[in-house]
Amino acid sequence: MSARSSPLAKVLIFSAIAEIATGIGLVVAPAFVVTSLLAPVTSPLVIPVARIAGIALIALGLACWTGWNRVGDGAFRALLTYNLLVAAYLALLGTAGQMRGLLLWPAVALHAAVTAMVLLFWKTETSRPSS
Repeated sequence: MSARSSPLAKVLIFSAIAEIATGIGLVVAPAFVVTSLLAPVTSPLVIPVARIAGIALIALGLACWTGWNRVGDGAFRALLTYNLLVAAYLALLGTAGQMRGLLLWPAVALHAAVTAMVLLFWKTETSRPSS
């Protein structure tokens, strides 16, 4: 039995698709998804928080996708996706003037730095000859 046809692999693929779909829904139409799942959106702060949760779900779905089986690839994809998209989204919120929290720009810098480190160290790891 191949790894992709195992019952666990099928559950992981189903879950990955469900998480990615929910994440895309939260990024594209956060008010609709939150209202459909929980209750009507009554605070404008729910929208950016829902979008960040959507980005996290997309990253989780990518990490769980069993079609890409090399060790470490899931974590790489998840961390890269999450940190890159959260840094970009928070920067967009800050430059558009919608958000002005004290930790907004340090959070953008942190996520951008983690993105750069993940890419740098991944490139270093993948360029090493196999032992």
